[in-house]
Amino acid sequence: MNGTKTTLNNPLVKQLPTATVFTNKKFEVIYASDKFFSDFSFDTNKTFGKPINELFTTISEDWEKKLYNYLSDETHEGNINYSLNSASGSKWYKWTCAAWQNETNETIGLIIHFEDITEKKLKDEETDQLQSLLDAMCMISKIGVWDYDMINDKLVCCDVVREIYGVSKDYEFSFDNAIASYKDGYSRNTISMQVHETMSKGKTWDEKLQFTTAKGEEVWVQVAGMPTYLDGKIVGVKGILQNIEKQVQTENKTKENELLLRTLIDNLPLNVFIKDTESRKILVNKSECDYMGVDSPDDLLGKSDFDLFHEEIASISRAEDLHVMETLIPMLGKETINITKDGRQATFLTSKIPLTGNNGKAQGLVGISMDISDLKQKEQELRDLINVTSQQNKKLVNFAHIVSHNLRSHTANFSMLLDFLTNEKNEEEKIQIVKMLTQASDNLLETLENLNEVVAINSNVNLERKPIRLNQRIVSVKRNLKEFLVNNNAKIVNSISEHTTVKVIPSYIDSILMNFITNAVKYRHPDRQPIINLSATSENGFIVLSIEDNGLGIDLKKYGEKLFGMYKTFHDHSDSRGIGLYITKNQIEAMNGKVTVASEVGLGTTFKIYFNEQN
Repeated sequence: MNGTKTTLNNPLVKQLPTATVFTNKKFEVIYASDKFFSDFSFDTNKTFGKPINELFTTISEDWEKKLYNYLSDETHEGNINYSLNSASGSKWYKWTCAAWQNETNETIGLIIHFEDITEKKLKDEETDQLQSLLDAMCMISKIGVWDYDMINDKLVCCDVVREIYGVSKDYEFSFDNAIASYKDGYSRNTISMQVHETMSKGKTWDEKLQFTTAKGEEVWVQVAGMPTYLDGKIVGVKGILQNIEKQVQTENKTKENELLLRTLIDNLPLNVFIKDTESRKILVNKSECDYMGVDSPDDLLGKSDFDLFHEEIASISRAEDLHVMETLIPMLGKETINITKDGRQATFLTSKIPLTGNNGKAQGLVGISMDISDLKQKEQELRDLINVTSQQNKKLVNFAHIVSHNLRSHTANFSMLLDFLTNEKNEEEKIQIVKMLTQASDNLLETLENLNEVVAINSNVNLERKPIRLNQRIVSVKRNLKEFLVNNNAKIVNSISEHTTVKVIPSYIDSILMNFITNAVKYRHPDRQPIINLSATSENGFIVLSIEDNGLGIDLKKYGEKLFGMYKTFHDHSDSRGIGLYITKNQIEAMNGKVTVASEVGLGTTFKIYFNEQN
């Protein structure tokens, strides 16, 4: 033992750079380096001769058993990778043991080196915690992670990746087999190209691809990868893998539903649109595009009514939108008029329904409108037809009444005169009665001719109207009435342009002009020369011919409603028959025109004839 002590007292042992102790077979400390005392803060006077288990209170029986094994080990050396808390605090050490032998190679104890691995232990624990957290995140999110080591050609995957592939937890992945699992064609070509780009250029990528599981099922996955670097060089690829089969199926179903809905609204004979809270269109169907004259919905999306319609129309529409969105009350079946900026006008039957969000407030509105322009036109045509039918019916009733009344009067007159003739004995009286019968016959013939003319006018509704120069017809009528005008000292003042044309039935216009001019002269004022003023203007699709005289005038309050009736007279004039204005009015209306009158007794009368230029 003296030799041993001499060896231990060597100053070189005290100065060993590591925490080292020498023990006997009872594990009692014989000697220790200064590093040992400083690391564990042991008192030198209380350390020598004490067993290790008294210095380190956390030592376990298992650890002590291993020390005994090292004493009997044929190799006389070994490592104990064991971590303990020291008396100086919470630290972790790695103990390395070797047999301590004398000159005869007899084991007399142990040489134990202590290495502080506290920092490594903490890092390992942190790594374990992070790995545990990563495993938990992978399991919860169902997103797997994988890491490919290019140098060792090794692919490491988490349990989620194994679950997606459909393999056991102890399955060893091959990188080539993993790539080959992707569906042949686009998916496999894409994954191969992306991995190559990452390995060669450091590219990061994210793809939606298909691969085949171990069970032979084709699934959609979201796979992403990025490079792994070591000392600035790419040494591998790591990434994530997620099964998105359900999401893809849901997306496909949604797309199918969207396509179905789009097909439906695009084939509806209605204009369908959706607006946001600012009244900007965010969806339009084909009918709306056709009405607006665009090829694609993109030409309308994002635009408001102010971009598409006249400002006045757009303001009305915006007010409707705000009312629907603020009150959440739908506007249903309202008749609206749209005028586009290029001047096209149409009538719509429009409904606007609020779109409400989860907060109960409007997020926009759905609009549905039907173009009823043709219906409105048909409605107007029907209304016009009803009006015409009503007028014709009134005329027919009036005509029937007139025919019945006049023919009955003529018949009664004939019957009375024939009765007188039969009972009269005086020859001279008989001659006189015969003359009266002749006159009655002439009157009946005239009545029949008048009635026949009225029938002809109302029957010939399909006579073609032709454009004629109005002045040409006036000149012709003046020529035919020349003697009549001269004898009555009448003057016609014509201020109508030479270029004024009217669409009329030529035979009617002469009759109309002649009737109004002769009436103006016939009912002249006895105290002044008869003057007739002719003028023409254009008003709302009509050429208006004014015939103004300075004659006797007509009391319209008294006779206005009867003015254009058959056999109605308003002056004590021997030539008045009461048929001219009736026939003239029928001729004007047969040409889709109208006639009005303004008159003042003693001053004169103005007739305005409206010639329809449109239909």
